[in-house]
Amino acid sequence: MRRLIEIAAALALLAGLSASVRADAAADCFSEDIERRISGCTALIERRDQSAAELSFVYAMRALAYSLKGRYETAIRDYDVAIAMKPDFAVALNNRAWAYFRWGRAAQGLPDVEKSLQLSPTSPHALDTRAHIRQALGDPVGALADYDQAMWYGGARMIKLYQCGLTEARLYDGEIDGTWRQELSDALKKCVRDRACDPLPADEHCRAATS
Repeated sequence: MRRLIEIAAALALLAGLSASVRADAAADCFSEDIERRISGCTALIERRDQSAAELSFVYAMRALAYSLKGRYETAIRDYDVAIAMKPDFAVALNNRAWAYFRWGRAAQGLPDVEKSLQLSPTSPHALDTRAHIRQALGDPVGALADYDQAMWYGGARMIKLYQCGLTEARLYDGEIDGTWRQELSDALKKCVRDRACDPLPADEHCRAATS
């Protein structure tokens, strides 16, 4: 489901670390293996020889790994540290908002994603997060507007994700090709009226379609 988007967020985090930090223990911290990522990031944190900005990225990466494991409370604690070190960290703010949403506390995530969008107003990932939160809070109009904007800024990849997820939800039966069409918009309009509907698919169902 969200994992494909979170991996993209991880790449954004990687770009923020200096080459010297990336050269050693960061190989594990940025591994696709979640357990290696946690142990590698923990090793970097314990070294305490990075700048506050670099440590912020490391805490955010470990938080992302915990989030992918479904350990949202632990992830949020690491995001708290990352954001305290770097208050304008748009990716971490968005990911903390997502962790709150997945933890069943959507309202707590709304201020984070709002701030993330102030810092990065064209982020399709943050727009998708706010769409999910608005949908969970019973705001279908706001959610639909955000899903539309996520497709606008995210392009074919975001469109494919929604096409695939809505196909899985049996609300869309068109092509999964990254091309916007009215029937996709109509499917989203139905989805946002149901708080249990998620236009994002499970990873395994859409990996091929979005690769």
